[in-house]
Amino acid sequence: MEVARTRIIKIDPVNPEEPILVEAAEVIKRGGLVAFPTETVYGLGADAYNRDAVRRIFEAKKRPVDNPLIVHICDLEWLESVARNIPEKARRIAERLWPGPVTLVLWKSHEIPAEVTAGLPKIAVRFPSHPVAMGLIRHSGVPIAAPSANLAGRPSPTTAQHVTQDLYGRVDVILDGGETLFGVESTIIDLTSEPPKLLRPGPIPVEDLERILGTQISIPDHARGLSEAEIAESPGMKYRHYAPETPLKLIEALDYHDLASYSAKVLEIAEEYRSRGFKVVILASRETCQIYVERGFEVIELGSRKNFYEIARNLFNSLRKVDELRADLAIAEGFEERGLGLTIMNRLRKAARHCRILV
Repeated sequence: MEVARTRIIKIDPVNPEEPILVEAAEVIKRGGLVAFPTETVYGLGADAYNRDAVRRIFEAKKRPVDNPLIVHICDLEWLESVARNIPEKARRIAERLWPGPVTLVLWKSHEIPAEVTAGLPKIAVRFPSHPVAMGLIRHSGVPIAAPSANLAGRPSPTTAQHVTQDLYGRVDVILDGGETLFGVESTIIDLTSEPPKLLRPGPIPVEDLERILGTQISIPDHARGLSEAEIAESPGMKYRHYAPETPLKLIEALDYHDLASYSAKVLEIAEEYRSRGFKVVILASRETCQIYVERGFEVIELGSRKNFYEIARNLFNSLRKVDELRADLAIAEGFEERGLGLTIMNRLRKAARHCRILV
């Protein structure tokens, strides 16, 4: 799939220029595809009511058609037009966290085409907080269906440059609003089940959602990245995701408190592969980077274990850097599954495609 020419337009991420938003919205209205920044990652948007435009998203991304999309709105009143039988729990989360990086899975309204939801009766909806995203939706006048703006299976894009690498010549417009804030996709929670079920961890930790709902949230294995769901009830549940072209091994520990012992194990595994002729790059926390550097390894620093937001924001960019270094193998450290640690481990486990080693 190709378009005549992809236009890349710089836009102010804080105070987006109205003429640019209007121009991009016209592309949406005509059934075109616009890549735009959100507070999580860049999205690839089309009119959610336009079946042909939605099909173009799947073609541009080479995305399996049974992998549903998220519908983005810019006004709470729009929720009634895309979903039905909306529970009180959904309104409670929306009032506290929207606009923001949390997606709610609800029962789909009849107005939304089956292409958006992969034929499923449920719909994933969110209200993004990024000024460019909100402005684009508002000027388009319709909900925008938008997965991440990358080729299927690749690390999600956190800059317009990442979008250009994957989708130039496959989309109409790329709005360049700089680097995204959170760097990982939204948290997705299914409110059609009881108890509510986490479908994808994201910037809003499960613990925060449980406090708002006053109830425990079910966390299935696929939300931890330990398995794949048979049916993709939301994005990120099925298929290969987030992976660099370079093979990636994830080294997990039962206890990350003894970093000296843990990093020694990681180093031992890296040394073994190097002795077999592999060029190895290590993705590591700031606390352990120097250990590997001193042994002559190339290292990509993810951030501090004291700041999971920093690690999450750097994660996809770091996975893309792996391929730039032209290594034979990437080895990634693991992280404790608390708060955003669950989000980080979900992405790393999926990127490693079950190449996990427990130490």
